Amino acid sequence: MLINKFIFKAIFVLSFFFFQFEASAQEKAIEIKIDASEELGSMKPIWAWWGYDEPNYTYMKDGKKLLSEIASLSPVPVFVRAHSLLVTGEGTHALKWGSTNAYTEDENGNPIYDWTIVDKIFDTYIERGMKPFAQIGFMPKALSSKPEPYRHYWKPGAAYNDIYTGWAYPPKDYEKWAELVYQWVRHSVERYGKEEVESWYWELWNEPNIGYWQGTTEEYIKLYDYSADAVKRALPTAKMGGPETTGPGWDKAAEFLRTFLDHVKNGKNYATGETGSPLDFITFHAKGSPKVVDGFVKMNMGAQLRDISKGFEIVASYPEFKHLPIIIGESDPEGCAACSEADYPHNAYRNGTMYASYTAASFSRKYELADHYGVNLLGAVTWGFEFENQPWYAGFRDMATNGVNKPVLNVFRMFGMMEGQRIKVNQENLDYNFIKVRNESVRGINPDVNAIASKTDNSIAIMVWNYHDKNDLEVPASPVKLIIDNIPVNKVLINHYRVDQELSNSYTLWKKMGSPQNPSSEQIKSLEKAGQLHLFTSPEWKDIEKGKTTLEVELPRQAISLIRLSY
Repeated sequence: MLINKFIFKAIFVLSFFFFQFEASAQEKAIEIKIDASEELGSMKPIWAWWGYDEPNYTYMKDGKKLLSEIASLSPVPVFVRAHSLLVTGEGTHALKWGSTNAYTEDENGNPIYDWTIVDKIFDTYIERGMKPFAQIGFMPKALSSKPEPYRHYWKPGAAYNDIYTGWAYPPKDYEKWAELVYQWVRHSVERYGKEEVESWYWELWNEPNIGYWQGTTEEYIKLYDYSADAVKRALPTAKMGGPETTGPGWDKAAEFLRTFLDHVKNGKNYATGETGSPLDFITFHAKGSPKVVDGFVKMNMGAQLRDISKGFEIVASYPEFKHLPIIIGESDPEGCAACSEADYPHNAYRNGTMYASYTAASFSRKYELADHYGVNLLGAVTWGFEFENQPWYAGFRDMATNGVNKPVLNVFRMFGMMEGQRIKVNQENLDYNFIKVRNESVRGINPDVNAIASKTDNSIAIMVWNYHDKNDLEVPASPVKLIIDNIPVNKVLINHYRVDQELSNSYTLWKKMGSPQNPSSEQIKSLEKAGQLHLFTSPEWKDIEKGKTTLEVELPRQAISLIRLSY
């Protein structure tokens, strides 16, 4: 009996110390060390690229408002990529549909060019200091080799393949197609000036290795040759590229990308008969793959990073092309922006902070993967804009709902304050680095608490996030200790910005309002204010001793902080 009591007491004492140890381990701060003297390369604004399916939203009320906000958050011109710029129709729009009526023919088959709607779209960009990432596509009805049916009426929940109608087919006349491209580029030069158009990027089609192109690989290559030749004839200094394949992590997409690059390198040009074809930049896509598991949305950032990694690997294997700019033409947590949460429950991450923290963590890894492969990453297009006349917070992949910004847009506002040179973040003692996230995603017990940092002559900026693939917000916040070394001054002004469940978060406020689908004007004003980026604490001056300082932060799950030291 005494022995049993002794054993019980021993177990109790050991359990007490075990739980005390576990609690102290949980409370121990995650140390992130930043060395301001160790530069890694330029903090290129790879995030300053956006795209969307529905081009006619561009000049609508909420479209113009969002474009203005996107333009104002960036210190450099933002590039915009839109589908369907050559699709036939009177400016009609719907989910995954748009039209411009740029090309029709008279009864004798003679071309009729009408740039009214295309100009309206591009004017909207240019007026805001933005630039077109001009997508040459899709096929006008009069040129389509299979024009009927032409218009689709897809809605969320319907089969995705329903969208691939007459606009997705090769031309019945490649010469007429080439003339259309030539006239478009020449018109752009006449309207906007040679110097302006030289700063744009021209590309052909979208995801030609799947249903978006109802021709063969060889027919796409033929179309590319005719298109590139037409662009260069109209403006020899224009920048032309492709092929905008789906993620090269899929072997068939990788094969398409290699086949295209092999042709551009040494194939016989369909348009000119010469060897090779013009190529000024290379494009492909990268997507993650979220699922609902045990009632939680579980993201898969690793899938997206593996697409990027394989694409970089392929480009790096061509010495002739390794130096060329790479634009990840769509770089997102999953594939369908117009697929709402109601019909696709795995998209429930989009309204809140999970999309925001995913964006912070994934963009940081894009820089690191480009460094790893030694390639020239120029941009990564976020395929998410806005959807007109849709329910509030319907769970589309967009930056704003009914003119109110979602939390994700505030991460881009944070990136807009990161300029100059990227600087070293020591990741040796952290749970995740870019290789581990690429290979495994973020599936362990511990979250991915990490940072990206940059500096200019008068500032240091550090973005730190607390991300996990599982959208469980009921876990404790993580204490983080930022240790910043080699600060070149004795005093700094600290501004701490935050995106979390309460700050810079219109979605949380909307839910507190009772999730109104017809909010009052006062409620809308409050939501608009909540949708902006907010300071976490008041700005404060801090003395720096021997070039070093330590900042302590409590960072909740799926939250992001930007800490900026100005001097």
